[in-house]
Amino acid sequence: MEPIVIVGGGHAAAQLVTSLRQKGLADGSVLISDEDMLPYQRPHLSKAYLAGDLPAERLPIQRQKSYDDAGVRLHLGQKATALDTAARQVTLADGTAVSYGALILATGGRARRMTCPGSDLPGIHYVRTKQDIDSMRDAFTGAQNIAIIGGGYIGLEVAAVASKAGKTVTIIEAENRVLARVVAPEVSAFYTHLHEDAGVTIRTGTMVTGLEGTARAETLVLSDGSRLDTDLVVAGIGLIPNTDLAETAGLSLAHGGIAVDARCRTSDPHIYAVGDVAWFHHPLYGRHMRLESVQNAVDQAKTAVAAIAGDPAVYEALPWFWSDQYDLKLQIAGLSQGYDTIVTRGDPDGRSVAFFYLRDGRLIAADCIARMPEFLAAKKLIAAGIRIPAETLSDENRPFKEIATELLA
Repeated sequence: MEPIVIVGGGHAAAQLVTSLRQKGLADGSVLISDEDMLPYQRPHLSKAYLAGDLPAERLPIQRQKSYDDAGVRLHLGQKATALDTAARQVTLADGTAVSYGALILATGGRARRMTCPGSDLPGIHYVRTKQDIDSMRDAFTGAQNIAIIGGGYIGLEVAAVASKAGKTVTIIEAENRVLARVVAPEVSAFYTHLHEDAGVTIRTGTMVTGLEGTARAETLVLSDGSRLDTDLVVAGIGLIPNTDLAETAGLSLAHGGIAVDARCRTSDPHIYAVGDVAWFHHPLYGRHMRLESVQNAVDQAKTAVAAIAGDPAVYEALPWFWSDQYDLKLQIAGLSQGYDTIVTRGDPDGRSVAFFYLRDGRLIAADCIARMPEFLAAKKLIAAGIRIPAETLSDENRPFKEIATELLA
């Protein structure tokens, strides 16, 4: 029997090994990663690892012994360069050919690069891999003025770390508010105030049209005609799924991802795709999507291994996410796209508040800031699909756990 082969080095890859071990399928399996370390926790890169609060040895999700005990063969620091679906072989950069009985692509994505004039200058940094953070660490430590391009989660998390370290931070965001693609204006306003109160300058509705400098990027040229001098540039402008291997092998792609069915199978029945790279249909929301989250990577990994083991499980897990900025944790349940009503529970001018998203009276998502009970209960309420009066959600005279228990009864 040919081995099960995993290509990837993040949360999905680590979970695949765990799930294979639980099913008795790990012995003899192979894990290939183009990074030279064990699968590790990427979310910490823009937070604790950048801040220096988390040492490198604590990044791996599992220790070497776990892979050894499971009988997993590791090819670290080796990029998978070719996939022959007829021969069922993956070729590595060093020419090694690895045969598979089942192949799982957990290839994730890569940071989207700047393309404006001057974007090839040294001193422009991205946040996707441990190497990205390591390569910017000395410059980050020595910099006083830091320009962050992009007001998404990565940009805001880096801004929080930099601000706490005493840096002068400016965020440049092309949209008219931060987090514009993923949260309501009320949530954007909360985070704008949070960062501005910490001394961060946020410039929205502004694009970087060029970068100038001699030995490195020293000045940002902006779309409003102004210029911003900086010691360090960090760009967080999105992720490009790593579909190259699948594309050259002829697997079906869709909307930038690898198309998979409810069991995470690709157009080739012997190949699965999970995590950031997978394009799939979510039954709860009734539409296709690609999700960049630890939850999605882990749960799809479990689904793929179940399919390989012959179990009938399908992927239907509720999406959830988190973001740590300063001393506040944002926990997100569900997906807010398509909402028609926003309900606020708590004081948005304080430091503990929940925002609930309704569509046709049903809860579809919640953004909970320092509100663990609301987050936990919201996941159950979203899955239940019941109609909930807005005034019930906003009623702070009753504990939210009590409200949810009553609604779910």
